[in-house]
Amino acid sequence: MTIQIERTTSPKLIMGHPAPSLELKTLDGNVWNLAKQPTDKYTAIVFYRGLHCPFCQEYIAAVDKQLAEFNRIGVNVIAISGDTLERAQQFKAVSKIENLALGYGLTQDDMHKWGLYISKGHFESEPAIFSEPATFIIKPDGRLYYANVGTHPFARPDLSILLRGLDYIVHHDYPFRGTEW
Repeated sequence: MTIQIERTTSPKLIMGHPAPSLELKTLDGNVWNLAKQPTDKYTAIVFYRGLHCPFCQEYIAAVDKQLAEFNRIGVNVIAISGDTLERAQQFKAVSKIENLALGYGLTQDDMHKWGLYISKGHFESEPAIFSEPATFIIKPDGRLYYANVGTHPFARPDLSILLRGLDYIVHHDYPFRGTEW
């Protein structure tokens, strides 16, 4: 069976503009909706490849360990993949995630809306399709503030630098960057 990746033009996401909609289930049994996030906090969305990716296991575990620092700064965090419920549960166990919210079931349509790179699975352990990693920061008013979109599993924002930057921007109303394309 040949897997088809629907070829659509992904929107160019521009900082300062509204973030795309996003709603999905989380491992705690809830439905997470970006539009319903607290209006007094920033939101960090960390998209990851899934269970098959050892780099993701390490990175998401590091985010989980830094979750209290994100929260102290005023940033809520969720990590999201296209994994099924079962694979997401396995990911949580293997990665030893304790507190970080994990969303699962990211659709190919949502991958496109968020401008994520999509890969076909080449190995038995990989799903048929999955997104490559990305990190987005959304202001409390729903506008995109920061984006780091990757094409491979091994290049991600350094968490210590990201946290230092977020601490500054949250408390100093730092202006948008990347507002022109």
